[in-house]
Amino acid sequence: MPKVGMEPIRRQQLIQATMAAIDEVGLADATVIRIAGHAGVSAGIISHYFGGKDGLLEATMRQILTDLGDAVAARRRALGDASPRAHIGAIIDGNFDRSQVSGPVAKTWLAFWASSMHKPQLQRLQQVNDRRLYSNLCSQFRRLMPRAKARQAAHGLAATIDGLWLRGALTPEGLDADGARRLAHDYLNQLLANYESTPVS
Repeated sequence: MPKVGMEPIRRQQLIQATMAAIDEVGLADATVIRIAGHAGVSAGIISHYFGGKDGLLEATMRQILTDLGDAVAARRRALGDASPRAHIGAIIDGNFDRSQVSGPVAKTWLAFWASSMHKPQLQRLQQVNDRRLYSNLCSQFRRLMPRAKARQAAHGLAATIDGLWLRGALTPEGLDADGARRLAHDYLNQLLANYESTPVS
Protein backbone atom coordinates (compact mmCIF):
# COMPACT_ATOMS: atom_id res chain seq x y z
CA MET A 1 0.00 0.00 0.00
CA PRO A 2 1.42 3.44 -0.96
CA LYS A 3 2.63 5.64 1.86
CA VAL A 4 0.41 8.57 2.82
CA GLY A 5 1.53 11.73 1.02
CA MET A 6 3.47 9.87 -1.69
CA GLU A 7 1.07 10.61 -4.54
CA PRO A 8 2.09 14.25 -5.11
CA ILE A 9 5.75 13.23 -4.94
CA ARG A 10 5.26 10.38 -7.40
CA ARG A 11 3.30 12.62 -9.76
CA GLN A 12 6.05 15.23 -9.73
CA GLN A 13 8.71 12.57 -10.29
CA LEU A 14 6.82 11.25 -13.31
CA ILE A 15 6.31 14.73 -14.76
CA GLN A 16 10.05 15.42 -14.45
CA ALA A 17 10.79 11.98 -15.93
CA THR A 18 8.50 12.73 -18.88
CA MET A 19 10.45 15.87 -19.71
CA ALA A 20 13.75 14.01 -19.33
CA ALA A 21 12.59 11.24 -21.66
CA ILE A 22 11.32 13.71 -24.28
CA ASP A 23 14.62 15.58 -24.04
CA GLU A 24 16.50 12.33 -24.56
CA VAL A 25 14.57 10.64 -27.39
CA GLY A 26 11.60 12.81 -28.40
CA LEU A 27 7.92 12.34 -27.72
CA ALA A 28 7.30 9.38 -30.04
CA ASP A 29 10.01 7.27 -28.40
CA ALA A 30 9.33 8.46 -24.85
CA THR A 31 7.52 5.25 -23.97
CA VAL A 32 5.80 4.54 -20.68
CA ILE A 33 8.59 2.08 -19.86
CA ARG A 34 11.32 4.67 -20.58
CA ILE A 35 9.54 7.34 -18.53
CA ALA A 36 9.05 4.91 -15.65
CA GLY A 37 12.73 4.03 -15.84
CA HIS A 38 13.71 7.69 -15.55
CA ALA A 39 11.48 7.99 -12.49
CA GLY A 40 12.68 4.75 -10.95
CA VAL A 41 9.17 3.31 -10.68
CA SER A 42 7.17 0.55 -12.37
CA ALA A 43 5.31 1.34 -15.58
CA GLY A 44 2.02 0.47 -13.88
CA ILE A 45 2.35 3.54 -11.66
CA ILE A 46 1.82 5.78 -14.73
CA SER A 47 -1.51 4.09 -15.50
CA HIS A 48 -2.46 4.26 -11.84
CA TYR A 49 -1.86 8.00 -11.48
CA PHE A 50 -2.47 9.31 -15.01
CA GLY A 51 -4.38 6.63 -16.95
CA GLY A 52 -1.55 6.26 -19.46
CA LYS A 53 0.92 8.28 -21.50
CA ASP A 54 -1.62 10.80 -22.84
CA GLY A 55 -2.77 11.65 -19.34
CA LEU A 56 0.81 12.03 -18.20
CA LEU A 57 1.65 14.34 -21.10
CA GLU A 58 -1.39 16.47 -20.31
CA ALA A 59 -0.36 16.68 -16.64
CA THR A 60 3.18 17.61 -17.69
CA MET A 61 1.93 20.44 -19.85
CA ARG A 62 -0.39 21.65 -17.11
CA GLN A 63 2.64 21.85 -14.81
CA ILE A 64 4.68 23.80 -17.35
CA LEU A 65 1.76 26.17 -17.98
CA THR A 66 1.35 26.66 -14.23
CA ASP A 67 5.06 27.47 -13.96
CA LEU A 68 4.67 29.97 -16.80
CA GLY A 69 1.68 31.64 -15.16
CA ASP A 70 3.53 31.82 -11.86
CA ALA A 71 6.62 33.34 -13.51
CA VAL A 72 4.54 36.11 -15.09
CA ALA A 73 2.38 36.70 -12.01
CA ALA A 74 5.37 36.99 -9.67
CA ARG A 75 6.95 39.66 -11.85
CA ARG A 76 3.73 41.60 -12.10
CA ARG A 77 3.03 41.43 -8.36
CA ALA A 78 6.47 42.89 -7.70
CA LEU A 79 5.60 45.88 -9.90
CA GLY A 80 2.47 46.88 -8.02
CA ASP A 81 0.80 49.93 -9.58
CA ALA A 82 3.42 50.39 -12.29
CA SER A 83 3.06 51.61 -15.86
CA PRO A 84 1.48 49.52 -18.61
CA ARG A 85 4.90 49.31 -20.27
CA ALA A 86 6.37 47.77 -17.12
CA HIS A 87 3.58 45.20 -16.90
CA ILE A 88 3.94 44.26 -20.56
CA GLY A 89 7.68 43.94 -20.00
CA ALA A 90 6.99 41.60 -17.08
CA ILE A 91 4.81 39.45 -19.35
CA ILE A 92 7.63 39.27 -21.89
CA ASP A 93 10.20 38.39 -19.24
CA GLY A 94 7.96 35.76 -17.67
CA ASN A 95 7.57 33.99 -21.00
CA PHE A 96 11.36 33.65 -21.19
CA ASP A 97 11.73 32.67 -17.54
CA ARG A 98 14.31 30.01 -16.65
CA SER A 99 11.47 27.57 -15.97
CA GLN A 100 10.44 27.83 -19.64
CA VAL A 101 13.74 27.75 -21.52
CA SER A 102 15.73 24.78 -20.20
CA GLY A 103 16.42 21.99 -22.70
CA PRO A 104 13.90 19.45 -21.35
CA VAL A 105 11.13 22.03 -20.94
CA ALA A 106 11.77 23.55 -24.37
CA LYS A 107 11.61 20.17 -26.07
CA THR A 108 8.45 19.30 -24.15
CA TRP A 109 6.90 22.58 -25.30
CA LEU A 110 7.76 21.73 -28.91
CA ALA A 111 6.26 18.26 -28.54
CA PHE A 112 3.18 19.80 -26.95
CA TRP A 113 2.66 22.26 -29.79
CA ALA A 114 2.93 19.49 -32.38
CA SER A 115 0.67 17.10 -30.47
CA SER A 116 -1.97 19.75 -29.77
CA MET A 117 -2.94 19.67 -33.46
CA HIS A 118 -4.10 16.08 -33.05
CA LYS A 119 -5.14 15.70 -29.40
CA PRO A 120 -8.21 17.70 -28.28
CA GLN A 121 -7.22 17.81 -24.61
CA LEU A 122 -3.83 19.33 -25.50
CA GLN A 123 -5.43 21.67 -28.00
CA ARG A 124 -7.65 23.03 -25.22
CA LEU A 125 -4.61 23.70 -23.06
CA GLN A 126 -2.91 25.47 -25.95
CA GLN A 127 -5.97 27.64 -26.55
CA VAL A 128 -6.16 28.58 -22.87
CA ASN A 129 -2.51 29.58 -22.91
CA ASP A 130 -2.91 31.60 -26.11
CA ARG A 131 -5.96 33.42 -24.77
CA ARG A 132 -4.23 34.18 -21.47
CA LEU A 133 -1.22 35.74 -23.17
CA TYR A 134 -3.36 37.78 -25.57
CA SER A 135 -5.76 38.93 -22.84
CA ASN A 136 -2.97 40.01 -20.49
CA LEU A 137 -1.23 41.97 -23.23
CA CYS A 138 -4.42 43.50 -24.57
CA SER A 139 -5.56 44.79 -21.18
CA GLN A 140 -2.27 46.66 -20.74
CA PHE A 141 -2.12 48.01 -24.29
CA ARG A 142 -5.72 49.21 -23.84
CA ARG A 143 -4.49 51.54 -21.09
CA LEU A 144 -2.37 53.31 -23.69
CA MET A 145 -4.17 53.17 -27.03
CA PRO A 146 -7.59 52.75 -28.64
CA ARG A 147 -9.22 49.30 -28.51
CA ALA A 148 -8.56 48.30 -32.13
CA LYS A 149 -4.91 49.34 -31.88
CA ALA A 150 -4.55 47.55 -28.54
CA ARG A 151 -5.85 44.32 -30.03
CA GLN A 152 -3.51 44.63 -32.99
CA ALA A 153 -0.54 45.34 -30.73
CA ALA A 154 -1.41 42.39 -28.46
CA HIS A 155 -1.64 40.01 -31.42
CA GLY A 156 1.65 41.30 -32.80
CA LEU A 157 3.57 41.02 -29.56
CA ALA A 158 2.12 37.59 -28.74
CA ALA A 159 3.22 36.37 -32.18
CA THR A 160 6.67 37.91 -31.63
CA ILE A 161 7.07 36.17 -28.25
CA ASP A 162 5.98 32.82 -29.68
CA GLY A 163 8.11 33.24 -32.80
CA LEU A 164 11.26 34.18 -30.89
CA TRP A 165 10.69 31.30 -28.50
CA LEU A 166 10.11 28.79 -31.31
CA ARG A 167 13.07 29.85 -33.45
CA GLY A 168 15.34 29.87 -30.42
CA ALA A 169 14.19 26.48 -29.19
CA LEU A 170 14.87 24.96 -32.61
CA THR A 171 18.48 26.16 -32.80
CA PRO A 172 21.17 23.56 -32.02
CA GLU A 173 22.64 25.67 -29.21
CA GLY A 174 19.25 26.20 -27.59
CA LEU A 175 17.22 29.29 -26.81
CA ASP A 176 19.09 32.50 -25.99
CA ALA A 177 16.53 33.85 -23.52
CA ASP A 178 18.35 37.16 -22.93
CA GLY A 179 18.61 37.85 -26.66
CA ALA A 180 14.98 36.94 -27.23
CA ARG A 181 13.86 39.22 -24.41
CA ARG A 182 15.84 42.12 -25.86
CA LEU A 183 14.25 41.66 -29.28
CA ALA A 184 10.76 41.46 -27.78
CA HIS A 185 11.38 44.62 -25.73
CA ASP A 186 12.68 46.39 -28.84
CA TYR A 187 9.45 45.51 -30.64
CA LEU A 188 7.45 46.73 -27.63
CA ASN A 189 9.30 50.05 -27.81
CA GLN A 190 8.26 50.39 -31.45
CA LEU A 191 4.65 49.60 -30.64
CA LEU A 192 4.52 52.20 -27.87
CA ALA A 193 6.57 54.93 -29.55
CA ASN A 194 3.53 56.99 -30.56
CA TYR A 195 1.24 56.29 -27.62
CA GLU A 196 2.85 56.65 -24.20
CA SER A 197 2.58 60.44 -24.22
CA THR A 198 -0.75 60.52 -26.07
CA PRO A 199 -4.09 60.28 -24.21
CA VAL A 200 -6.19 57.23 -24.99
CA SER A 201 -9.25 58.05 -27.09
